[in-house]
Amino acid sequence: MKWSPHIWICRGCLIVLALWGVSGELGNPYQILGVRNTASQSEIRKAYKQLVKEWHPDKSNDPNAEEKFVEIKQSYELLSDPDRRKRYDIHGITEDDFYKRPEYAPLHTNHPFEDLFAQHGAHFNFQENDITFFHKLSITTRQFDKIIVPKSSTVPHLIFFYSDWCFQCIQTAPYCRKLVDNLEPLGINFVTVHSGREKNLGRRLSIHTLPCLVLLLDGDIYVYKETITSVQRIIEFIRNKMPYKLVTKINSDNIEEFLNGWEDNRVRGLIFEPRSTIRLRYLVTAYHFRHRIAFGFVESRDIKNKYLLPHDMDTVLLFNENVSYPMASVSMKDIPTATLHHVISSKQYLALPRLSSQEILESLCPEDFNKPRKKLCVALVITSSSFYYPYRQSFMYLSQQPNYNNEKVRFVYIYYDKQTEFVNSLVPDDEIIQPLLRIVILWRRDTSHVRYEWVPGKWDADKNSSDSTSVLEKVITKLLKPSENLPHETIVKDLVDEHARGVVCRMYTKVFQFVERTYDGMTRDQILALFSILGTILFILAIGYFMAYLVRIEEESIQKQKAKTSNNNNSVNVSYQPELRLHEMRSETYNALVRLLKPGCRTIVLVLDMQSRQQLIPPFHKAVWPYRNFNYSRNKTLMFSYMYIERGLKWYKELLQLSLPEDRDLNINPRNCVGTVLSINGHRKYFCVFHAKHMEKRKKKIKNGSLPLPTEIDCESGAFIGFNSDSSDSEGGVLLQGSLLDGFSNWLDRLFEGTTQRFHVNYWPEFPIK
Repeated sequence: MKWSPHIWICRGCLIVLALWGVSGELGNPYQILGVRNTASQSEIRKAYKQLVKEWHPDKSNDPNAEEKFVEIKQSYELLSDPDRRKRYDIHGITEDDFYKRPEYAPLHTNHPFEDLFAQHGAHFNFQENDITFFHKLSITTRQFDKIIVPKSSTVPHLIFFYSDWCFQCIQTAPYCRKLVDNLEPLGINFVTVHSGREKNLGRRLSIHTLPCLVLLLDGDIYVYKETITSVQRIIEFIRNKMPYKLVTKINSDNIEEFLNGWEDNRVRGLIFEPRSTIRLRYLVTAYHFRHRIAFGFVESRDIKNKYLLPHDMDTVLLFNENVSYPMASVSMKDIPTATLHHVISSKQYLALPRLSSQEILESLCPEDFNKPRKKLCVALVITSSSFYYPYRQSFMYLSQQPNYNNEKVRFVYIYYDKQTEFVNSLVPDDEIIQPLLRIVILWRRDTSHVRYEWVPGKWDADKNSSDSTSVLEKVITKLLKPSENLPHETIVKDLVDEHARGVVCRMYTKVFQFVERTYDGMTRDQILALFSILGTILFILAIGYFMAYLVRIEEESIQKQKAKTSNNNNSVNVSYQPELRLHEMRSETYNALVRLLKPGCRTIVLVLDMQSRQQLIPPFHKAVWPYRNFNYSRNKTLMFSYMYIERGLKWYKELLQLSLPEDRDLNINPRNCVGTVLSINGHRKYFCVFHAKHMEKRKKKIKNGSLPLPTEIDCESGAFIGFNSDSSDSEGGVLLQGSLLDGFSNWLDRLFEGTTQRFHVNYWPEFPIK
C-alpha cells in the first residue's frame, strides 16, 4: 500500500507524520493463494493459514520465503476485503494499480513554511529544490526490467535514487535539472527511483547511500561515487564508462585501413571537430549505432583538407564499400542529435549488406504476410574466401542500377560457410542444388516461414554479362506481380550471429566488468576492509613460506651432517643414529624385551612369518620411525621388535589364553596372526593388540523376532582371537598381505593416549627355545 504523507502545523511547531506501506507488484491473488475465483471467505482463510505456516520466514529455509510471505499476505488482504475483491474481479485492479502515484503540489516561494525556516537561519528555494521534479521522472522495478534495461543497449541511462525526506536529495535537485537540460538533447535519458518504494531495486543495484547516481550501459551498472554538484564531472564519468575503443582515432597512417574494414558488415563514419577531443554527443551517437556503424575521430588536418571540409565546423562523413567519396555527409556548428540520427539511420547499411545475423535479416527483409505488399530479398550465396570477391562486386554493381532502386527489392549476400544450416533449409528435398554462386529470392511471411525461389544458373562475375542479369531481371519482375507466388516454402531457424564474441573474449569481458562493477559499488570503508583482509592473507602466506624455508634449511643441514658422519670413520656421533634398529624376539632377547623392562617402558612387537617379512618390515619401520627418539633415550622408553610366528606360536597361544577370562583351548591359525602388533608393558604385566583395520559384521537376533540388524565389531576389541564369547558368530573377511598394517599409525596415537584396550596377565610365559 502507498500512503501520501500528511502534514499538520500546530502553533509554529512542524509535526510530520509519514505512513508508508510495503510497495510491490502483486500478481494474481487467486493463483498465489491457490484457490478458485469462486472461493468462499472460509476457503480463502484456510488456504491463507496453511500457506503462512509453510512460507513464514522463521520456518522456511527458502531464500525467497520473505517475498513469498509478503505476496501471500497482500493477496489475503485483497481477497478478504469485499470491495477490493470486487474491483479486482471486474477491472483487474490490485492495490498498486488502485492507489496511483501521489501527486505532490508544487511549492512556491510564498510557501507558509518559508518564514518558519527563515527564522532559524535556513533559507530554501522551494522552486529550485522542489522534489516533485523527481516524482515526475520516477520509474518502478517493472519499468526498469521491461523498458529501461533493454533500451540501455542503445541509449545510456542515468538513474538517480532518492527519498522524500532526504535533505541532500533536495539539495541536488538543481544539479539534476541541469543534467536533464544538458544530457537529454545528447540522447542520454535521466530517470529517478524512489528508494523507499522500490527497495528491491535498490538492493539489486547495491545502493547503500542516498542520493545516489548510477549509469546504465547495456545492462551494466556503474555507480558515481562523487558528490552530485558538478555537471562537468558527471559528463567525464559518462565518457570514461563508454565501451573501450568505441571510437577509433584516425590519422593519415590508418585511415585507409579503417575505411576498407567494411568486411565486418558495418558502415564507416568519420567525425571531424575543431577540438582535439571528441564531444559526448558523438560518443553517444557512436554507442547508439555501434552494431551497424564503426566511427573514427579524425585528428589529422591533412584529412580535412583532402575532403575540403571547413575547419571551424563539425562534420560527419559516412562511407560504404566505395571509399573514394562519402555516401552521406552533414556539417554544422553544432550538429543536433536528432539530425545526426536521422542521417545515420537512413545510411546505416552497406550498398550490398551481408545477412550476418537475425537482426539484420529482420531489418533488411521484414516479414509481411500480405501478398501485394511483399518485399523480396535477393541473396547471393558465396563464401568468405577472397576467390568470390569479383562475384560480390558484380552483384553489388547490379544492385546500384536505377531500375533496381525499389523499396520492394533488397539485394544482399550470405556466407554459405557461416550460415550453412540456414542455406541448406532453402534447398528443396526433390531437387539437387549446389547453393554456391546461386541466387535465391526470399519472401518472409512471418518469423520462421519463408517462401523462396532459386534463380536458374550461376551468377557470372562479369559486370557486363547480360545472360545472368537478364535471367535475374525476368524472375524479379515476375515475382513482384501481386498474382505471382514463390513456388517453395520452408521453415528456417535464426541466423547465426557472426559478430558474436568468442567464449574467451566473453569471459574476459565478464570478469573485467565484474571487477569494475564491484569496485564501483564499494564504499571507502569497504575498500579499506578488503585491503585489510588481503593484507592479512598475504602476511599469513609470507609467514608460511618463511617457516617452510626454515624447515628446508634444517633438512639440508641434517643431510649434510649425515653425509659428514658417514665420511668420517674416526669420529662417532652418539646423538645421531642413521636407522632405527629392530630386535628379533627369541629366547636370547626375550628377557630384555619383556620380563626385565623397567617401569614406563614398552616393547612394540610385530608378528610375521618368513614369507611376509619383505612386505611388513618396511611399513612397520616407517610407522614407528617418528618414535625413534624414545628408543635411543637413556632409559629406552620404547623398543621395537619383530617375532616369527613359527618360533613364538606356543608363547603367543599361551599369552592369549592367560588373558582370557575363562580357561579354554584356542585353535589358532598362524597365517591369521601375521600382521598383528603387540604393545607389551613388562613391568605392569599387560599388553595391547593391533590387528588389521577391517570391520567384521555379525547379526544380532532381536528378541521380538524381527529381521536381524547388522552391527559392526571393532577387531581391536579382541573378537578376532576369541576374547568375546560370541565371536564364533562373526564372519571373517579376506585381507591382502600388503594391507595388514593399514591404520597402524592411528593405533599408535591411541596407544599413547591410553585409549586402547588392555589385556592383563598374571605372569609372562616362557619363550620356546629352538
